[in-house]
Amino acid sequence: MTVPRKNISLFLSILFSLFIGCKNNSTTSSSQVVIAIPSDVERINPLFSYSINEANINELLFLSLVKHTWNRQAGEVKTEPMFATSWEWNLDSSAIMLQLRDDVQWSDGVPLSINDVIFSFDVYSDPVVESYLYGSFKCFYTDKEEHIISSKTFEKLSETKLKINFKPGSTPTLFNLDFPIVPKHIFDKMPRTEIATAEESFAPVTSGPFNLEKWEKNQAVIIKENPTSFLHKDGNIKRIIFKVIPDYNARLAQLKNGEIDLAEYLKPEDVSQLKNSGSFVVTSLKGREYDYLGWNNLDPILYKKSGKIVPNKLFGSVKTRQALSMAINRNEVLSQYLRGYGAVANSPISPIFKNAVDDKLPPYSFDLAKARTLLEEEGWSDKDQNGILEKEGIEFKFTLTISSNNPRRIFAATVFKNNFRQLGIDMKIDQVELGMLIDRINNKSVDAWMASWIIPIPLDLKFSWYSNLITTPMNFPSYQNKELDALLDNLETKITGQQKNDSYKKVEAILYRDQPVTFLYWIDNVVAYNKKLKNIEVTPLGTVHHCWLWQ
Repeated sequence: MTVPRKNISLFLSILFSLFIGCKNNSTTSSSQVVIAIPSDVERINPLFSYSINEANINELLFLSLVKHTWNRQAGEVKTEPMFATSWEWNLDSSAIMLQLRDDVQWSDGVPLSINDVIFSFDVYSDPVVESYLYGSFKCFYTDKEEHIISSKTFEKLSETKLKINFKPGSTPTLFNLDFPIVPKHIFDKMPRTEIATAEESFAPVTSGPFNLEKWEKNQAVIIKENPTSFLHKDGNIKRIIFKVIPDYNARLAQLKNGEIDLAEYLKPEDVSQLKNSGSFVVTSLKGREYDYLGWNNLDPILYKKSGKIVPNKLFGSVKTRQALSMAINRNEVLSQYLRGYGAVANSPISPIFKNAVDDKLPPYSFDLAKARTLLEEEGWSDKDQNGILEKEGIEFKFTLTISSNNPRRIFAATVFKNNFRQLGIDMKIDQVELGMLIDRINNKSVDAWMASWIIPIPLDLKFSWYSNLITTPMNFPSYQNKELDALLDNLETKITGQQKNDSYKKVEAILYRDQPVTFLYWIDNVVAYNKKLKNIEVTPLGTVHHCWLWQ
């Protein structure tokens, strides 16, 4: 899976049943919820929240300046106060004044203060620390190593009022302030090269609505309510157990027999049985991940030898890529494998962004006749009558590289191979370990691959579609379009929300036309949870989100 750095990854233990006492067919009570995760976390330190599980747990243990909720009707994120109770931008948005709470303590009794906030910006942006957010502070005053210059950025107006100054010409938003605050009095005592491996990264001092109760390595992370938190309310969940269950069938069995209360990424074929049991709410998180067929737009051999950008002999043409998108039957995968838990994708702009997506664009339909016509216009024909198209002595043959042990992609690749064969295109399938696939995609050594993207919120396309292949290494297909670049640059200026949405629709139209990759389908994250659980809202921001509201 290829994914933006902001984002990433998901995660039997018989002995663990000693903790949860699940012989009554339900772990759910007024005090406890058990959530299945496929793998353990590496550490409990928000500076290094590289996985989704780590981010979910850290959100419950550490406060941020602001919090975000999903406005389903508008299809956008709404920002609300958290440690910051209010804020005010100056007229040109070059600075923001934050009013902070004065009633929060760390779990060791030390007050959480404005100094922790300033320290957090400093340590997240420090190249020595190598936090997961390093390089994400371009709106701030930074040195040549992208480390925030605190003296120019922060003005401490009082013990609870902070002014943050931004770099001239930048376009900051409240998302630039949204990350967990870390305790200065803990991490300031140690060399920054040792923070990642320090004991405090495994037994953290916290400030959120929950505190860490116990971490049983490779078994469970157990958190308990923080009764002193301003987010605490009587009647809400008192204890959450993130139980590590690597095997999918074991997760499903424990969900059915009541040993766990919530599981994600369930297979569509298991949905009917879960629904029919009457014990679960089954829902899905839509619009955060899509599969795609990647086409290397440049010649990988020449690029590796000399760095020259020369169009790929097979995939360098827009018409050819359009034909490839018409030659595959995506609906066969949607109906037979995803069983309706997905939707055709037209672009990297998700339908969840209701005001930014162009819902009038018709999906590329499965149309072999039209695909054949486009290929003929590009000079592809079967001159020697051997069943394979050719052009200028080159036969249309390629290898599609996919990750092994991914049943959905194996199924889809087989469908597409048969589709292409009907058109006179010979596609071989190469299954490799995921890490090897990512390496090959990164160094542009493959002609074609199948992978997925998890889209960032807020919407950000520049890091993956901008033409400069040096500054945009995640532009894996090496697609280049100056018109698109201008639009992506414009989206970083101070334009209105409507202007942004109009620009995104123009971006979508270009990518839809040029088909730098074949956008396949949005994949639903199927979630099931015990009906006794209340106040859960599954949104694009996640399933395990704001669980201090759960009852």
